[in-house]
Amino acid sequence: METRSRLDICLHSWGANSYGQLGQGHVEDQAVPQLSDSAALQNKAVRTVTGGGGHSVLVTESGEVFVCGQNNRGQLGLGHNADILTFQPCLILNHKITNLACGWDFTLLLTDCGQILACGSNAFGQLGVGQTVPHSADLLVVKSLKEPVVSVAAGLRHSLAVTDSGCVYQWGTGLFSHAKRALSPHPVPAYLNSKVPSLVPGMDQSKSHLVTAGSAHCVCLTGDGDLFLWGSNKHGQLTTTEPFLSSPTLMRHSLLDGEKVINVWSGWTHIVAQTESGRVFTWGRGDYGQLGQPASSTQDSEKQSAGPVAERGCREVRQPAEVKALCRATQISCGSEHNLAIVGDFLLSWGWNEHGMCGDGSLADVFHPQLISGLRPFLIGCGAGHSLAVCAAVTDSKQILALTPLE
Repeated sequence: METRSRLDICLHSWGANSYGQLGQGHVEDQAVPQLSDSAALQNKAVRTVTGGGGHSVLVTESGEVFVCGQNNRGQLGLGHNADILTFQPCLILNHKITNLACGWDFTLLLTDCGQILACGSNAFGQLGVGQTVPHSADLLVVKSLKEPVVSVAAGLRHSLAVTDSGCVYQWGTGLFSHAKRALSPHPVPAYLNSKVPSLVPGMDQSKSHLVTAGSAHCVCLTGDGDLFLWGSNKHGQLTTTEPFLSSPTLMRHSLLDGEKVINVWSGWTHIVAQTESGRVFTWGRGDYGQLGQPASSTQDSEKQSAGPVAERGCREVRQPAEVKALCRATQISCGSEHNLAIVGDFLLSWGWNEHGMCGDGSLADVFHPQLISGLRPFLIGCGAGHSLAVCAAVTDSKQILALTPLE
């Protein structure tokens, strides 16, 4: 019988792998993309994929969840604390998952009815279930959110959500120490020190649409294309001279040439935004190349904020700058200090590369978006120090050959 080739998909992963977060059945870092040992994912259409400090989570179009990697705090939601080296199903009864967010060692899952399920570390109240549970390997419902959630985000040790009415909630005390230092002797607002979802005030005139989070900052995009920023400004990521913004502050449209924002992403200390014309701007910390800007300009600005100045915040605001190579990108994903983007049929990477997460075979930081050849990406995601891409492939006699991008 004749064997016929057909278009199929496969999951590639690369970068840090100390806990098996690449899903390849081992714990060795990979500096170039490698196929994940994803037998459990055969014939699954993947909807979203992302990662945390040492774990990876993906959601299929049918609402199933698959997990691998570090599980010391139960962040895989499997009911135990053993690390998993290949993607395994996370059984969720009576729920279909539509989206997710991963913090350093916790996971938030968004159901099709707008509920949040949480697992992993709760040392800072980042699960949103109060302070009695230090960590959970079982999925817990965030019960205090009374209306459906449409967007969820996880920082290093804090969480954000947008509800159907456009309200923003925050929980987890990961920003508290930053706020206490910056605001003393004034009190820290309640939502920066809450272990259950707490309403974030100051955006009453706008309907929020999407949230994202850095290690100690928060970003909210409204339906009108406005960005609100708050939290730590140590690296100028909030486009102000203040070291800390305790309440959401509208970012000036002039910083993006007057254009509205249609999407936004965040690493630990940098932000990436795409405007209505498809242009992509970056700002914040750039010493690892995570801004995609020339090395000289970002390194010079970092030197100006080194030492004691960096502890108080940057004297010089990091102005957003356009990265022309990313214009009309259809997807962008940020790790802690590295990034992936899909532009046309091509996969680009840039930023921190100590563990090979930029996929170029080296461990040298990458200061401009560069092509990762040999892959035709459909979907991308980043963990703190690793990268994931669902790609087109040709399956022929059980051989999986990655398609090379067309010239």
